[in-house]
Amino acid sequence: MLKEGSKAPDFRLVGEDGRMHSLGDFKSKYLVLYFYPKDLTPGCTIQAMTYSRKLGALKKLGATVVGVSKDDIELHKKFKSKCRIKFLLLSDPSSKTIKAYGAYGDRGIFGMGTLRNTYIISRGRVVRMARKVDPYKDPANAIEFIKAQR
Repeated sequence: MLKEGSKAPDFRLVGEDGRMHSLGDFKSKYLVLYFYPKDLTPGCTIQAMTYSRKLGALKKLGATVVGVSKDDIELHKKFKSKCRIKFLLLSDPSSKTIKAYGAYGDRGIFGMGTLRNTYIISRGRVVRMARKVDPYKDPANAIEFIKAQR
């Protein structure tokens, strides 16, 4: 089971940019890798738009933000365009990466699926795991965590 301090699971996923991406592609000091249930739904839209608004502050701290869901690339493109999302979205239709990070489980009345979890990775290690995050507060919490690491 993944825990803080563990080596981050590698992945190979296609982004809405049409390119394949893996963990090693992200060379910033921090990678904020967040998993979310579904494009164009209320909570996921709030979280993505809030991350977009806070992206400048995250970049100043040396962080890159990447969102991951099961949705296909075409829906990611629509989501990104409609909501003016300013960061990369990756597609994991098999949920292999979602499960490797422990971001799959019981969502209560919504059944089994992708959990709203955020992982902050530095130098290939998971330095913070936040499970079932609040979509409004998650970006600010990521910023506060990274600031505290300095």
